[in-house]
Amino acid sequence: MEYMTQPTRVLVTGAGGFIGHHLVTYLKDRGYWVRGVDIKMPEYEDSKADEFLQLDLRRWENCLKSTEGIDEVYSLAAEMGGIGFIETHKAHIVHDSVLISTHMLEASRQNDVKRYLFTSSACIYPGYKQQETEVTPLREEDAYPADPEDGYGWEKLFTERTCRHYMEDYGLETRVVRFHNIFGPLGTYDGGREKSPAAICRKVALVPDGGTIEVWGDGLQTRSYCYIDDCVEGIYRLMRSDFREPLNLGQDRMISINELVDMVSSVAGKTVKREHNLNAPQGVRGRNSDNTRLRQVLGWEPEVTLEDGLARTYEWIRSQMASHPEKYELDGGAAPAVEEGAAQPSLQVA
Repeated sequence: MEYMTQPTRVLVTGAGGFIGHHLVTYLKDRGYWVRGVDIKMPEYEDSKADEFLQLDLRRWENCLKSTEGIDEVYSLAAEMGGIGFIETHKAHIVHDSVLISTHMLEASRQNDVKRYLFTSSACIYPGYKQQETEVTPLREEDAYPADPEDGYGWEKLFTERTCRHYMEDYGLETRVVRFHNIFGPLGTYDGGREKSPAAICRKVALVPDGGTIEVWGDGLQTRSYCYIDDCVEGIYRLMRSDFREPLNLGQDRMISINELVDMVSSVAGKTVKREHNLNAPQGVRGRNSDNTRLRQVLGWEPEVTLEDGLARTYEWIRSQMASHPEKYELDGGAAPAVEEGAAQPSLQVA
């Protein structure tokens, strides 16, 4: 591993969140000087950032302060959550995320940042290409004609275009990565903003062997999932590359939600029954990443298997729940359940 004699000074926004916290650790391990910024501190362990500023990045003056003396920006701060949240807080998401992203780009330009990476989402892809469970994997060029996820997806697509214009008009070297369902330890697993792997891990941990969990939709909807270690590796490789167009980052192995439940149940050593809630939010019918360009551009692709990633994630979530017996009674206790989608608005990060 190579280390720098004069560390590049980098900023990670959203450093109190799941992906941002992991990215700070990754960059510190590679010799960078890292400033983390977020409205909140990391929830589950202390940040390794050289400097951590608790700031509201919806405010212009805080974006200017964050980018002072910075060489490169990893822009992860956003208003986001699982499908239950993004389908019910669209105005909140668009308002906050547009302010954060637009202010951060302009502050980076004014403070002479050399390189800027924006974290976009597979939610920018058109709904008309995701209406079947056996969906064709999504290529980067499939983003247009545009029909993204309402609210969250439109904001991400708009900011992708803004990054492009800042590069064309101002010479700011921008990179755009499109995440496909990132999961792993240190991520939210209750409260309403958790994604499906974490929600299912929580539910399986709570029921006894032979018990029943609620599954949103009929469980036949399909997705691909990428483990957090591969995510931060891919982010870094893209930032160091010369590729200037949006790039998928995810696994290209598609499974159904029912299969995901079975995988988590196997990790837990339980047989779990499924009760399907057909009235719950479930998003597009099918989504998968086409990784052809990822392999071509980076000479790399995600390596951690879904089974290994779920095993690590389940054990971490279960250990976290076990450390809070006042809130959770594992394996069939009667502690109050927390359903995804129940959260009230509050600024969060990627």
